[in-house]
Amino acid sequence: MPKRFLPNVPMPPEGATEIFEMQRPMLLRLAYRMLGSHGEAEDVVQEAWVRWQATDHAQLSQPAAWLSTVVSRLCLDIMKSARNRREVYSGPWLPEPLVEEESDDIRPDNLTLSLMLALERLSPLERAAFLLHDVFGQPLDQVAQTIDRSPAATRQLARRARAHVHVDRPRYTVPRETGERVARAFFDACKTGDSSALSTILSEGARLYSDGGGKVRNVLNIIYGKDNLVRMFKSLSRKRGDEMEYIHFTMIDGLPGFIWRLGGAIQTTAIEMDTTQITAIYITRNPDKLSKIRLN
Repeated sequence: MPKRFLPNVPMPPEGATEIFEMQRPMLLRLAYRMLGSHGEAEDVVQEAWVRWQATDHAQLSQPAAWLSTVVSRLCLDIMKSARNRREVYSGPWLPEPLVEEESDDIRPDNLTLSLMLALERLSPLERAAFLLHDVFGQPLDQVAQTIDRSPAATRQLARRARAHVHVDRPRYTVPRETGERVARAFFDACKTGDSSALSTILSEGARLYSDGGGKVRNVLNIIYGKDNLVRMFKSLSRKRGDEMEYIHFTMIDGLPGFIWRLGGAIQTTAIEMDTTQITAIYITRNPDKLSKIRLN
């Protein structure tokens, strides 16, 4: 249970506390999808908890809608400054990896890491309208009230967002067993510098995003094309192959991936595939985004 309280604000009745706790998982998912940051999402939900305590619950006819509105508006405020921060971010930006255990039910919204990147190209209002209406299923009138726009304007925002996201929606869902096999084969080929195996695994138009955030040594641009990637991974193998350690397979925001070490530093890699080959690689190296990674 949250421990932070406003001075002189009474603890809400037990029923109100239970309502908030029932909504907490959804609120965290919403905040994470809007912000791409677990830490910021937790801060937003904590602030919503503080405001929830100070509210007259007897006056609320739809507590869930009230809470999602508070969280959405807090996120919109943060997103405005976040867009400015990312303009000066060092190298490619990736959302914090959402590492999923096999038994977890933490991604019922069916968004993947690649779709999260597509959402980054939307305006804050487009992103909010799309997530609230298309992903979390809120009625359009409620979304309009949340973002303080007319229903017609909100419908247009969601339509524009939908068009952008549709282009990047993966056409192929990788079975977990296939993803695990390809992820391990890809890591082994990178570690040994096996150019033949890499050429087989990677598609011609494969691309790599690597997020170091200026905190670690990292490539500063997206790398495109199989040949460029093979050369890069062969070079990495020659220089640091003996420092590469595979820890375990996992799903990362709906994509097959793995947790590994390079020179003792934790990394995550997620891979996007078509039916036979890897089309995109997402490596998170920024230590600020990896503090919650579990190694068991």
